[in-house]
Amino acid sequence: MPSSAIIGGSGIYTLPGLPLLPRTVETAYGPVELFVSAGEELVFLPRHGPRHTVPPHRINYRANLKALQMLGVERVLSLCTVGSLHSGLPPASAVLLSDFIDFTRGRVGSYYDGDDGVVAHVDVTQPYCPALRARVLEHAAARGLALVPEGVYACMEGPRLETAAEIRMLARLGGDVVGMTGVPEVTLARELGLCFASIAVSVNWGAGLVSETINFEEARAACDRVKAELLALSVALLRDAEPYPACGCASALHVVRAH
Repeated sequence: MPSSAIIGGSGIYTLPGLPLLPRTVETAYGPVELFVSAGEELVFLPRHGPRHTVPPHRINYRANLKALQMLGVERVLSLCTVGSLHSGLPPASAVLLSDFIDFTRGRVGSYYDGDDGVVAHVDVTQPYCPALRARVLEHAAARGLALVPEGVYACMEGPRLETAAEIRMLARLGGDVVGMTGVPEVTLARELGLCFASIAVSVNWGAGLVSETINFEEARAACDRVKAELLALSVALLRDAEPYPACGCASALHVVRAH
């Protein structure tokens, strides 16, 4: 059974050089289309669907993470594209996320809604697995890949882009990058006890930070090389059989009442 998975964001719809077999996993939250490597060692899940047909606010995050768990996945590396909130992360920068701010509003953010008599809370003091993050940094250094070691992800509802005022607010609140998909993906993974880490690629400046209008095609082209390097790193990382130290991810969920 696969023990590791890569979740791909915008512009990441396959794993180059790795034969992938399509599979549909039926979960209690709906079906999930994903891919399993021919050697059954890795799962690849394109977050927006294989043809990028699902916008951020309509992604079935609960089904996606549950499908990975059902396949036996224990470690998940998420790749996402973001906008930069400050000058230290220009387009084509990559940052290993360490925390998040959640501004989503219409999403189902938990597997525990109380309908079955179970009330639970998940600890997100360290929302991203420290052991997996450390391994990512080791592999990045070995490959000579420039990776900012920490960053705060500000998650907005989407699908519209942010206003200049919102970008100023997010930066003042401590955000480093802004995106639309990081939450509740990270918290659902934590509820399931999965080791989860995320690398964000900056593809543009946030609104109002530069005078030029965003050219999405040019921004994507500038980031293709970085994405290719990150995919190669991700595959090597998740194939690494070196044991991981204890991280606490499996015990982050606290059930406070069950009937």
